[in-house]
Amino acid sequence: MDLLERAVKERRPIHEVSLEHECSARGVSQADVRAEMLRRAGVMRGAAMKGISEAMKTRSGLVQGSAKKFFSATEGRPTLTGRIVGKAIAYSLAVAEVNASMGVIVAAPTAGSCGILPGVMLALNEEVDGSKDKLVNGLLTASGVGMFIAERATFAAAVAGCGAEIGASASMASASIVEFCGGSADEALHAAAISLKSYLGLVCDPVAGLVEVPCIKRNAIGAANAFAAADMALNGIESAIPFPQVVDAMYRIGRRLPPELRETSKGGLAATPAALRVRALLSGGEEAVQS
Repeated sequence: MDLLERAVKERRPIHEVSLEHECSARGVSQADVRAEMLRRAGVMRGAAMKGISEAMKTRSGLVQGSAKKFFSATEGRPTLTGRIVGKAIAYSLAVAEVNASMGVIVAAPTAGSCGILPGVMLALNEEVDGSKDKLVNGLLTASGVGMFIAERATFAAAVAGCGAEIGASASMASASIVEFCGGSADEALHAAAISLKSYLGLVCDPVAGLVEVPCIKRNAIGAANAFAAADMALNGIESAIPFPQVVDAMYRIGRRLPPELRETSKGGLAATPAALRVRALLSGGEEAVQS
């Protein structure tokens, strides 16, 4: 019986079963695991704060401080998506920009999808419940869902497209939101399934081979997606396709994508005229101008 199945069958939160599994697998105490999760949450928070307070820029010119711009523009007024989602978007952009700028982040589950989970969890922690325990529990929920995806499929966009990175991260985050807000393990997995279904067949097409465009803004959209999926699940909406089968579909579809659409930068957005101009400018050692 896998971790997620056990949580549903025993009617226990995913984060509880995930914590037990981690302790057993590593031979450490629950206090040790929670302390490490809290440390990682601190790294996530540090990256988010750096990204919203500094205008992050990269050599390519494709990153121009969008997180700081968005956060500054929305301070003191609600976004169209609301305060929590707006904040999650800002933090997701921030962490992803810090990653692109060679800063310290937590791969959650990958560097290319590192902004979604921190954005979601930090926003919830600030706006819904500020306790450290709730924050750690949320990360443990995400780790349980992520472990299932890793063992059953992949996190590598080079293997199965961006559905395996952004899709996986959004599904992990959506499950965490549900349990953070008092939902059951069953509801959390419905949210994860609803979220991941939105990313089936998503190509990996980084411009000039950099984890900048479209990756960073996909992180922001992933955070909003996670909240939408969680909201549906918390209000009785179920996925017609069980989460394990959605993961299987993601993997099968991703494997069938042509190589041009799996991180090679030979297709999709990476093959557009604007993207090719960026690649040419970088190859020539010049600064690219944001298109």
